[in-house]
Amino acid sequence: MAKASRSLTTRDTGQHELRPLFERALTRVRDDVLDNPYIDEALRVLPAGGHRSAIGCLWNAVVDDLRNKILHRSVELFNKSVNLPREIKRYEDFQDHVTDEQLIDGAYKIGVIGWEAAKVLRHAKETRHIFDGHPRSSEPSAIKVLSMFEDCVKYVLAEPYPPQIIDIDEYLALMNTPDFDRNEFGIANALAEIPEVYKAELINRLFTVYCLENTSSVLRSNIEFVAPILWKVLPKQLKNQVAHRVDQEISKGHTARTQNALGFVNVVNGNIYLTNTARVHTVGPLVKELKESLDDFATENRCVAALEPYAAVIPPQLLSDYVWALTHTYVGHVGHSMQWSRTDFFANKAAARIPRMFAKFDTNAVEAFINAVKESKLLQRRIEDPAKLERLRSLGNIVLERVGGTFDGIQFLQALVDNEREQEFLDTLR
Repeated sequence: MAKASRSLTTRDTGQHELRPLFERALTRVRDDVLDNPYIDEALRVLPAGGHRSAIGCLWNAVVDDLRNKILHRSVELFNKSVNLPREIKRYEDFQDHVTDEQLIDGAYKIGVIGWEAAKVLRHAKETRHIFDGHPRSSEPSAIKVLSMFEDCVKYVLAEPYPPQIIDIDEYLALMNTPDFDRNEFGIANALAEIPEVYKAELINRLFTVYCLENTSSVLRSNIEFVAPILWKVLPKQLKNQVAHRVDQEISKGHTARTQNALGFVNVVNGNIYLTNTARVHTVGPLVKELKESLDDFATENRCVAALEPYAAVIPPQLLSDYVWALTHTYVGHVGHSMQWSRTDFFANKAAARIPRMFAKFDTNAVEAFINAVKESKLLQRRIEDPAKLERLRSLGNIVLERVGGTFDGIQFLQALVDNEREQEFLDTLR
């Protein structure tokens, strides 16, 4: 079949004024599509007024292009996206087992065409069904053919082939080797291109592999690099689904797998999506250990570092102990050292993190802070030292910004942070 010409002639003088419009639409067709026999046939029948045949040929060209694009992008994903009678492996399988509606639906789901294109193509399909499939229908006008022609060109025949989608099995196998390219921009581009159904499968596969005890350190490290990039482009409902899988691991009672599951959610910064059950399981032991390890700086540093990712999602039943432990850890104690001239002691690394954690307090946490200050005799003895009172004030300034003017404890906080109201504040503790 000779390559179709970009110049359209017509013997029908009634269509003479439409010829430039057809030719303009034809100039936008991709070069690799111009030798398509369906387009060539459409151009040959148009000058003779073969509008029905032209519509049928144009639709066949669209179907042919969509099939080839699906094969290029990922026929495996197409099979997963559409309910088909059998698996599609090659071009000929489309002819026997895929309807036009399934073709459009699958092409949209795997990202070959967009939402608008899918809507327009369904209309074009109906145009073809009415005018080329039913000989008793009214005669389609040249304007009708031109309208369909422009839609087919704009949404399919002028559009380039979409990027190929990564094969998950091959991608995971590559991630398990030192040859995996940890290029953030390349990974982000590859993952952004894949449709939702593929993103769901990939993030769940990464979670599953990360939970396994025998996952290699190379693969685990690469998952820790890739998963946060993928997580950024996931919809909220998918993030919830993945985070809720932690509960399934907890219920199995396997400590190592549970810790790996929690570690995965922490790596992708998805702790906000954990259920209360998972949060209690994770945060509870850390809060208990921190509260019971007052002035053990090494333990305080470790526990606070582990708690920081959960600062915005502390379970209500742990909030009081959590705030108590952070407050006492930050204030520290007064002591003496043969090595240092200082008397103001506290866990340095923990103290650097705690202000950031206080900055995530809600009104319930602020109330817990006020209660800790009012009820802890140990803390009250320690803030008799001016240096310790000043450290408590710094926390007070942070939480004061977390509440409004109608907050019940506003006067208490204002007295705490105001040097000139120091005695007033201390009197409230007696």
